[in-house]
Amino acid sequence: MEATLRALAEPNRRHIVELLRDGPRSVNEIVERLELKQQLVSKHLQSLRDAGLVKMQPIAQRRVYALRAEPFRELDAWLESVRHVWEEQLDDFDKYLQVMKEEAGEHGPRPENQDYEGRA
Repeated sequence: MEATLRALAEPNRRHIVELLRDGPRSVNEIVERLELKQQLVSKHLQSLRDAGLVKMQPIAQRRVYALRAEPFRELDAWLESVRHVWEEQLDDFDKYLQVMKEEAGEHGPRPENQDYEGRA
């Protein structure tokens, strides 16, 4: 999974992955869609391939790339394992907001034209 995260840390590689999400594409299609130089796209595709995120199939003179599902499944499983941390933090934040609402309700809303001590 470390290779996956390293590969996806580069924005152009993420853009390539997003394009390939819709289905296999040739290098030329990726070049045209991202408006990058062919040499740069090939370099990024090689990095994605080395990380195991994409596979390449030669068709005549073209090289067609497609996503491999397994690395994304592994990433999703890892994210699921840490998702509870975020959910707990969001739950705590929600509880805090509820307490703040209740406290504001006890004191009533402060008129906008008064200062903190209630003077006009």
